[in-house]
Amino acid sequence: MIYLASQSPRRRQLLEQLGVDHELLLPGADEDAEALEATRDGEAPADYVQRVTLAKLQAAVARRRVRQLPEAPILCADTTVAIDSRILGKPADAADAAAMLRALSGRSHQVHTAIALARGGETRRALSSSTVWFAELTEAAIAAYVASGEPFGKAGAYAIQSQFAAWIPRIDGSYSGIMGLPLYETALLLNAS
Repeated sequence: MIYLASQSPRRRQLLEQLGVDHELLLPGADEDAEALEATRDGEAPADYVQRVTLAKLQAAVARRRVRQLPEAPILCADTTVAIDSRILGKPADAADAAAMLRALSGRSHQVHTAIALARGGETRRALSSSTVWFAELTEAAIAAYVASGEPFGKAGAYAIQSQFAAWIPRIDGSYSGIMGLPLYETALLLNAS
């Protein structure tokens, strides 16, 4: 059994796909989890996602201690979408989501997912980086997707496992990593002695 310090239903689903028994270890009302995701000027997207993941892991380790929960490995992950060096976080509103989708339309971008596992006082980390290509999006397609509500709470304002897959002609990398938890790297961390 491990603790998963993530609110993402996709990460839970992917852990279940691996057959990993897990319990959620989520932030309490007294924690400002969103503050951990603040960007820093000039920070490269891959560096950003690794820093945020490690900060989330450290917060989860402290949370387990404070709650006096039994010892078990703790897994954290974070995903970011980037156009070159520009980080696209979770959209603030419909206009922000539409602007992100316009920026991604007709071009490639990078998706970085960092994972970190704390086990017995040791921390192991991995990074999965993938490239995703979008077809040209019409304004009508953008408006319909934003109206579906799917872009909210997702880095880059889209989910590859949703209806949006119809506009993704190609990926180079890890499909599960783009979803939010790279299964190959996760299995390596969990199986490492």
